[in-house]
Amino acid sequence: MKYVEAGGARMSAIGLGAWQFGSREWGYGSDFARGEAVKIVHRALDLGVTLIDTAEFYGPWRSERIVGEAIRGRRDKVFLATKLFPIGLPFQVASRARASARRLGVDRIDLYQLHWPSPMFPPGATMPRMRKLVESGLVSHVGVSNHSLAQWQAAEKAFGGPVLSNQVKFNLLERGPERDLVPWAKENGRIVIAYSPLAQGLLSGKYLETTPTNFRRFRGPFSAASRARLRPLIAALGEIATRHGATPAQVALAWLIRKPNVVVIPGASSVHQMEQNAAAADIDLNDEEDARLSTLASALNK
Repeated sequence: MKYVEAGGARMSAIGLGAWQFGSREWGYGSDFARGEAVKIVHRALDLGVTLIDTAEFYGPWRSERIVGEAIRGRRDKVFLATKLFPIGLPFQVASRARASARRLGVDRIDLYQLHWPSPMFPPGATMPRMRKLVESGLVSHVGVSNHSLAQWQAAEKAFGGPVLSNQVKFNLLERGPERDLVPWAKENGRIVIAYSPLAQGLLSGKYLETTPTNFRRFRGPFSAASRARLRPLIAALGEIATRHGATPAQVALAWLIRKPNVVVIPGASSVHQMEQNAAAADIDLNDEEDARLSTLASALNK
């Protein structure tokens, strides 16, 4: 496993996104909590995965409880991240952080993130309260999610110190963070956490010929026309994967973590999928392979 260090934090380059744990809305169902979830987390830790990301909104609340159950007795192996959804009033930040900690079964949250920019309150209303969580010892680091660079910088100014990370959608098909977030993170010792790193499975190639039957079938990128446009990129992922004895999905993850100060949090619905994700850290793409994938991906946005 590879690790990324910044701002006094150290986390695995390949993490585990726990958004699907206990979530009916994503097609897994609440029974998923009693099935593979705990096994997935245990296997992730065995493989050196330390970053586990959840949120109060996932489930809702069920994901945090499941993660808490899974890490019991292995807390020292985990860089634990959760998120605050921007609803309610700013004075509730502390009580909701404590509630997340209770659900997770911990006395300290490694990374507490604001899930989205608040539509009602400026950073000056929320971030000073996040700082108090750090000062109290309940939270080690503060992050944001789904923030533009300007919003990230505004949050940091209001916080009065480094806001360690920004969790954003980032993959070969959605490369906006490359323009500003990644360079700024590299220059300033921050971290970009990439969610949806496989574009909800599109980059695995498994939907090239088959229309998904779950929630994905309602999304534009999964239309037959959109999937057909992906053929050159999927073919290149496959060719590079063969060269490395890997899968297209693993190559797509390796492309992301090759970038400085970037970590990824793919989900996993089985222990095998978790093992496949973690193994992507062992793939070292060369410059030619990186450039080929980048060029093909850029062509899709023209």
